[in-house]
Amino acid sequence: MVCAVAFAALSFTSCGVTSTTSNNLTETKVVLSGKNFKVVGQAYGEAKATYVLGIGGLSKKALRNNAINEMSKNANLTGAQTLTNITTHKSVKIITPFYVQVTYRATANIVEFE
Repeated sequence: MVCAVAFAALSFTSCGVTSTTSNNLTETKVVLSGKNFKVVGQAYGEAKATYVLGIGGLSKKALRNNAINEMSKNANLTGAQTLTNITTHKSVKIITPFYVQVTYRATANIVEFE
C-alpha cells in the first residue's frame, strides 16, 4: 500500500527537463558579382506536439516541416524576395515521464534581389 501511494505521488510531480538541439537544414551557395541584394528581415514559424504515454502528435519530420511551412506563410514574400539560411531548433520538455511536449522553431533571413 505504501509503495502504491509513493508511486502515485511521484507520478504526478511537476518537475521538468528541457533539452534543445539546433540543426541547419540548408546551405545556400550563391556567387554574386555585385551587391544586388539586401537582407530585409527575418521569418519565424513554430509547431508543437504533445505526447501522453508516448502516443499523440506528429512525427519529427512532419513537425519540422510544419514549422518551416508556418515560417514561409509568416514571411509574406513578394516579387524578388526569398528565404535563406533556414534553420530549425528543436525543444523537448518533459513534464513527467508520461507527458512530453516537443516544439520546433524555424527561422530564416528574408533576402530581396534588386
